[in-house]
Amino acid sequence: MSQRTVFFVSDGTGITAETFGNAILAQFENQFRHVRLPFIDSVDKAHHAVREINHAGNVDGNKSIVFTTLVNMEVLKVITDSCQGMVLDMFGTFVHPLETEFNLKSSHRIGRFSDASKSREYQSRIEAINFSLAHDDGQSNTDLEHSDVILVGVSRSGKTPTSLYLAMQYGLKASNYPLIPEDFDRRQLPPALKSHQSKLFGLTIQPERLSEIRKERRPNSKYASLENCRMEVSEAEAMMRRSGIRWLSTTTKSIEEIATTILQEIRPERLAY
Repeated sequence: MSQRTVFFVSDGTGITAETFGNAILAQFENQFRHVRLPFIDSVDKAHHAVREINHAGNVDGNKSIVFTTLVNMEVLKVITDSCQGMVLDMFGTFVHPLETEFNLKSSHRIGRFSDASKSREYQSRIEAINFSLAHDDGQSNTDLEHSDVILVGVSRSGKTPTSLYLAMQYGLKASNYPLIPEDFDRRQLPPALKSHQSKLFGLTIQPERLSEIRKERRPNSKYASLENCRMEVSEAEAMMRRSGIRWLSTTTKSIEEIATTILQEIRPERLAY
């Protein structure tokens, strides 16, 4: 299939349109050129967007696909009337039927983050990010009792990106703690973690993949050698089994899949959206 450009048009950041649009596009085995057009909040900007969308369609030889979350009806009308591409109005598809069902008018708020400074959930998310950064890779043992989840595993098994994703996406205070050779020699979890068993979740990874990742950071080192990676993964998994820690392999899983599994298992009391 020849190239086709997909536009995500919003009067806010465009994150919602892009997230939703990408979820739909993932159902099709094709490579698309992605273009986000945020802050299209005036008729003039809408006309500029239309020109860019139509030009891409002419160059590609295929209609552009346009996912939009525009709230301003005047701006949306410019897109729907003048755009030569296929326009998918997500708010029109979902908000209007809900207005009918609820017998209420939606707020038609522009952008999820437009009033973020006043949002308790947003502030909780910022606090969670700061907490997760302070408790990354075992940097701090203090306040671990305030963690919603504590990730454990060998170095480079995916603990840091997962912690930050849980903080940014759900407002969870996620700590992470590396399992190191000294822990394997003692055959016990780090002492700081023993009183937080219910919050622990383990991440593991195939030794071959772990070796590849570590070689990018420290090539030709014992740390990255396949033999050492096999030893560390084996010891870490044995320790997690002995300790009754729930765990999964990150080898073939996305951050989103890892986070979803953790949420299902840990079931934290609070989530921020």
